[in-house]
Amino acid sequence: MSISTHVLDTATGTPAVGLAYSLVRADPCSCDGSGAVLAAGVTDDDGRGPDLSGVAVPAGIYRMTFDTGGYQRTRGVDGFYPEAVVCFEVTDPAAHHHVPLILSPFGYSTYRGS
Repeated sequence: MSISTHVLDTATGTPAVGLAYSLVRADPCSCDGSGAVLAAGVTDDDGRGPDLSGVAVPAGIYRMTFDTGGYQRTRGVDGFYPEAVVCFEVTDPAAHHHVPLILSPFGYSTYRGS
């Protein structure tokens, strides 16, 4: 059906504005970063990925990569992770898939959102 993301910066307590991301269909999922790029963009003023709107996600393996290093550098912060990669599987293409990222300079987490 659809996919979305929302990135929050816990170091500032605000949405992560201007963070570059990409969505790749990876068949099969591999660590080499290969796959078809379905969408790429930067998060908006609310930390959301508007460029994901309307991207169809049939069943398969996907990888969402966030340029956390670039985001931290623009804020004058020395972070530890240059990127955050979330690899996930869509088994129900009719469902909405939300891939949030909770970010700080020295850690990140994600979960299956709705």
